[in-house]
Formats: sequence, structure tokens, C-alpha cells
Amino acid sequence: MPGSTTRPNQRGHQPLLGVAALAFWLAVWQLVSMAVGQELLVPSPGTVLVTLAQLAVTPAFWQTTATSLLRVLLGFLAGVLGGVVAAVLTTRYRLADALVSPLLRVVRAAPVASFIILALVWIPTGRLPAFISFLMVVPVVWESMVQGIARQDRDLLEVAEVFGFGWWHTLRRIRIPLLLPFFAAACATGMGLAWKSGIAAEVISRPPIAVGSQLQDAKIYLETPQVFAWTITVVVLSLVLERILRWAAGRATTWLAVGTAPAGEGGTNAEA
Repeated sequence: MPGSTTRPNQRGHQPLLGVAALAFWLAVWQLVSMAVGQELLVPSPGTVLVTLAQLAVTPAFWQTTATSLLRVLLGFLAGVLGGVVAAVLTTRYRLADALVSPLLRVVRAAPVASFIILALVWIPTGRLPAFISFLMVVPVVWESMVQGIARQDRDLLEVAEVFGFGWWHTLRRIRIPLLLPFFAAACATGMGLAWKSGIAAEVISRPPIAVGSQLQDAKIYLETPQVFAWTITVVVLSLVLERILRWAAGRATTWLAVGTAPAGEGGTNAEA
């Protein structure tokens, strides 16, 4: 069929298109740098790459990156857990919905800088990035999970009840597979928000060891190549984390598919 021949070709050309797009924007960057003519304002790609390489061979670079990454991941994981719990409570209990939903909507709508400045009054600078990441992730996960719960197939749930599925089997075979796309999308969006808001919190609060602090110091001392180098580090880490989340979501989908398949297709009937 025509569709079966074009789609593999399209997938095969995607890496080439990505490389071509990267080369195009690097060329644009180089042209802009040459047009400005001042490394202080727009350093060339070569200068930034050399600066990044110089930073990458120092232990301080990896310690700083790992510390910021740990802060953001802690806030992200706490935000995911808080969002799931909030979604379960607000969809199950009216009182919880009346109390929690307006608060989460306010958090989602308010500028992240406002929360950073307010939280600086009560939270130590070292813990602020994790808290801000948590605060940005909770509404995203909550909203997506609420939509997923509302769109669950009630007929499937009734069938599971008729056939005597227990709580665990209903959760694993029906509820989790239906909610997984919503959860994966929320985690991908939440990770991006957590990373950006966590670095923004570091820029403002300036904890001793942090990527955001390095960005702010480089800007103060007019080390523009370092600003670009640290920004590239942030972008690359964000892309890597997103890939890891997508891989984990794919593995979870495969595990659920195997666990819920009939006996002749790789599953077992013993669970039924």
C-alpha cells in the first residue's frame, strides 16, 4: 500500500532533516554574530562551543549541573504525586473540588516570577527551585488527570464489574491504560515547566551551587559566551529528560499491554 512505503521513508529522513535544521540555524547564528561584530553581544557558535567544552572538563560544571538537576527532579516528582492525588480527590469528593480546584487554577494562571519572589520570604534559597518546580507541575498534572478520569469508558468499567474484576485488576487493565496517555502528556509538559521554572528560581534566588546562579554571574560579569554555554546546557538537559520520559511511557505501555493480553498473545488468564 502507498501509506506503508512512505511512512518508513519519512521516518528515515527525520534525522537528516534534524541535522539540516540544526545546520541552518547555526549558520543564521554565525551570520548574526558576524553582522553584529561584537562577541560581547552575540558570540559566534565556535566561541560558545569552545567555552562549553572548557566548562565541561571542570568538576564544578558537573557538580553544578547535577545539583540543579536533583532540585528540579525532586520538585517534579513531588508535583506529579501531588497532581495525581489532587485529581483523585477533586473528582471523587465535591468538598475537595470546591477547596482545591480554585487554588490550583490560581497557581496555573499566576506568573512564576511572582511565586519566586513571594516564596523567597519563607523558603531557603537552596530549597526554592524544588518548591517552584513542584508548584508549576501540580496544576498541569491535575488538569490532565481530571480530563483523563472524566473521559474513561464507563462501559468498560461496568463490564469489569460484571465479570468480577477486583480493584487491582480493574486499575491495571482498564483505568491505568486509559489514563496513561493523559499522564504521559502531563509529565512531558510538566518536566519542561519544572526545568524552566526551577532554573528561573535559581537565577533570582542565587543558591551557592546552581546553573541559574552561574547564568546570573556570567551576565553580571559580561561573560556572554558563558551565558550561551549554560543556556545550551539547560536546553540539552531538558531534551534528554523529555526523551527519558517518553521512553518510560513507552515501556509502561508495553508492560501494560503484555500484562493485559490474552494467554495466546503473551499474557496469562490467571489474572482474570
